[in-house]
Amino acid sequence: MASAPGEIALLTLRLPGTLPATTARELKAELSQTQAAGADHHRAQKQFFAKFDAVLDRAPTGPAYFENEQIAEVLAGEIMLLEESGFRVPGFTILPNHAHLVLHLPASSGLSFAKAIDLLHLRTDHSCRRLVRPKLPPHATFWQPGWHEVPILDEAELTRVLAYVRSNARQAGLTPRYQQWPYVQE
Repeated sequence: MASAPGEIALLTLRLPGTLPATTARELKAELSQTQAAGADHHRAQKQFFAKFDAVLDRAPTGPAYFENEQIAEVLAGEIMLLEESGFRVPGFTILPNHAHLVLHLPASSGLSFAKAIDLLHLRTDHSCRRLVRPKLPPHATFWQPGWHEVPILDEAELTRVLAYVRSNARQAGLTPRYQQWPYVQE
């Protein structure tokens, strides 16, 4: 999905292997069927996201590297540095196997969400790989390529999305440590 200057979106980045391949195919097929049936595109995307995130929150497969506070700290720092690159980050949260960030592209920036994700992937890859070296083979990727993006259409939706981001750890049933830890910014 292409981003436009002035746009705000909820972006989800995840570690590789955190969504079983069969589940990913099923979710994408369901999204395609819903859209083919003439459903509202934005509503279909939000329903897809809810199911997609529920699977990530259950963490049925894959690594949970962000349980390590050093690794989570690297990602949190790089998310905050996006603001120095011209983006605005109204909120984010880091969970064991994925992260959500609400990102705003200022209208005059000429930036894109793809640029933000590229920056995060590039800046965090080396530091995070070094911290998980015993668990990650040299040829393996640290990040799942790409991201999931849900555009935020208005202020009311932004308020709901930020509330979701803040409460995601609790809703996912994670321990109080995740509900209170410093990797939730609003």
